[in-house]
Amino acid sequence: MDLASPVEDVKGIGPKTAELMHKAGIFSLRDLIYYLPRTYENFQQAQKITDLRPGQVTIKAKVSDVKLSRKGRGLTIVEAALRDDSGAIRAIWFNQPYRVKQLNTDKDYYFTGKMEFSYGRYQIMNPAVNVADDVEKINTDELQPVYPARGTLKSQDFKKFIKAIENQIALTPDMIPIFPGRAEALLNVHFPEDEKMAKDGRDYLATEELFCLLLASRLNRQQNEKLKTTPIKADIESLKRLIAGLPFKLTNAQRRATWEIIQDMAQETPMNRLLQGDVGSGKTMVAALSAYIAAKAGMQTALMAPTEVLATQHAESLSKTFGGELKIALLTGSTKHKEELKKHIKAGEVDLVIGTHALITDDTEFKNLGLAIIDEQHRFGVAQRQKLLAKAHTMPHLLSMTATPIPRSLQLTIFGDLAVSILDELPAGRQPITTKVVAQKAQEQMWRDIEKELAQKHQVYYICKKIDESNASELSSVKKEYKRIAQKYPDYNVGLLHGKMKPAEKDEVMTLFSSGEIDILVSTTVVEVGVNVPNATVMAIADADQYGLSQLHQLRGRVGRGSAASYCYLVNSKDAPSRRLREIESSQDGFYLAEVDLKLRGPGEIYGSLQHGALDLRIATITDTKLVHRADQLVKEFIKQGRDVLEYKELSAAVRKYQRLTTLN
Repeated sequence: MDLASPVEDVKGIGPKTAELMHKAGIFSLRDLIYYLPRTYENFQQAQKITDLRPGQVTIKAKVSDVKLSRKGRGLTIVEAALRDDSGAIRAIWFNQPYRVKQLNTDKDYYFTGKMEFSYGRYQIMNPAVNVADDVEKINTDELQPVYPARGTLKSQDFKKFIKAIENQIALTPDMIPIFPGRAEALLNVHFPEDEKMAKDGRDYLATEELFCLLLASRLNRQQNEKLKTTPIKADIESLKRLIAGLPFKLTNAQRRATWEIIQDMAQETPMNRLLQGDVGSGKTMVAALSAYIAAKAGMQTALMAPTEVLATQHAESLSKTFGGELKIALLTGSTKHKEELKKHIKAGEVDLVIGTHALITDDTEFKNLGLAIIDEQHRFGVAQRQKLLAKAHTMPHLLSMTATPIPRSLQLTIFGDLAVSILDELPAGRQPITTKVVAQKAQEQMWRDIEKELAQKHQVYYICKKIDESNASELSSVKKEYKRIAQKYPDYNVGLLHGKMKPAEKDEVMTLFSSGEIDILVSTTVVEVGVNVPNATVMAIADADQYGLSQLHQLRGRVGRGSAASYCYLVNSKDAPSRRLREIESSQDGFYLAEVDLKLRGPGEIYGSLQHGALDLRIATITDTKLVHRADQLVKEFIKQGRDVLEYKELSAAVRKYQRLTTLN
């Protein structure tokens, strides 16, 4: 059985359907058999409408009052009333206009979807629809798979295609030689008799996926140990004099991290260290000391930041810190006389170059780049990091920084090849931020508090979830809120910032806010990273319950950077505060909140580069510790048996993919 066979070989898939498949990312037989159901319908468990409770539900009902409405940016909404002999409930579908023609008021249907409270009432959101007569002709004792729709391809289409290759699925060879049972697992997922069978099949496939990820991480570590670089020996006496002359005292965590970096850079194996610390914990100072060590050893350092505002901020603060000790240059898209500056960099006349993507253009060359520092490293792709490292004649030492606390369990799982330094202390003088959960209907006191801060010439962030107003969601729209707040505070300058603005426009707004010319900045979460405005004392977040705790903590960290007391208001979109919001209200510890988030919401909320999309984890979740342990044991056994991954074509391809995604080199 050749899993690489084109999907066109499947019965019923002609050229037009194949084109639709390709748009959905399905090119081969393997892609199709790994296109798994998103849920299952159990028509035997259909409930009466009056018995429904929030969560996944299935009902048998008639439909009436079917309405189609069109909103901005191509959004369509179909609404309908569903009725049985016990009562009625509304159903709503987003961007599924075909439902209008599909639904016939004379027929009975089975509807399966998530029942939740929205727009002031309970509704069933985006339910799957099956004609009752069709359902009752089949064996309704078995679970019926529901596949994700893709374009005009519906669940029933995928169900038909999967059924057509059932015999081929049964012949699927094992991918991992020491882990038999793949064919059975795939059959259990696509054709389960009960929920346990479906779960067992999915667990097998998740373990298979985690095996590839963990093996890739282990191989990365082995490869990194073989690389060679130029050792950078620290001039300890010069470093001590520099630290003694700083206008502040380093925290113990900063001293510990700096010592770890000193030891790493002295080795012939390139340093590959992640420096993670809470907002305001002093990561930039540790990075600066690392650059100082490199400069004293005659090596150049490149510090790459994700935005021009942040790069400029780093250049200004480090120039003040070092005085004339280091030759520092700023290289961004708007830097004047770039060609002249690049000549100085190439000649080795600049010790520390701070910049944005301008650092990795083809015409930016270094004489002796020995240390690469990447700020907010998850904001850069693998290819961008590699381009920066390629600027050195030999592999440079690499220090990556992130303000997002990564739970230790994730560090061990994903970054097995990466040394980690943690800054878990705040510098002296940083005040804790008073955090308050605010009910949707009780915001007046918050606004009175905000007015007091504005009267003291302080600045305010107001964060919204969405950019444009839409009936598809009750979440606050940044444009609508900008207009409302500008009208509410006509005597103050109100600014607008969101991700769809051009980079130059965003930089201009942030520059105006940083300089104090904007009093209230109404923004989406694009302010989450890197801006330092000591005069900002208020962070108000609308619909705060819709965010992960780690992201809320990041946003909160934008204030509390000056000497004045600071406040964070978490406006709940629901009537009662959730347990999660109470957690952040009572804790300033980003690592603790990250662990809570990991348990409650999964890894996607913790760290941008660990989202399923970035790691391409389609089945597994790295929060399932039992499966992670199971996969880890298999990896150890695979290596113990002396097996070579290159001997197994499909396994080798999967592992190579994860090697590219999980390495920082």
